[in-house]
Amino acid sequence: MEEFILFCNTYLRYIVELCTIIMELFGVTILVYTAIKSFVGWVRKDNKVRLNLAQGIALALEFKLGGEVLRTVVVREWAELGILGAIILLRGVLTFLIHWEIKNEKKEFENSNS
Repeated sequence: MEEFILFCNTYLRYIVELCTIIMELFGVTILVYTAIKSFVGWVRKDNKVRLNLAQGIALALEFKLGGEVLRTVVVREWAELGILGAIILLRGVLTFLIHWEIKNEKKEFENSNS
């Protein structure tokens, strides 16, 4: 029975690590795609470039945050949990600030088009 539990524990750890890497890869991919798209929009003098960039950054941060939350499943030590907690808190605050910026950009964009 102990061997089965050890096997399940090891298997779960590998699954969580793989899923974490995939989620972080999604976040990085979204961020790079958004940066390139925003740069092209900036060169073309698109008025919505800041809004699009902020939305892309927010989405990328949410994927990265999801990866960090998933990583908490396999944490073994309190020090590691503290570091993960700080990262999650920091990314959560950044996401909140970016969503606030998106809201303000939308208002500004709507006011300039009115």
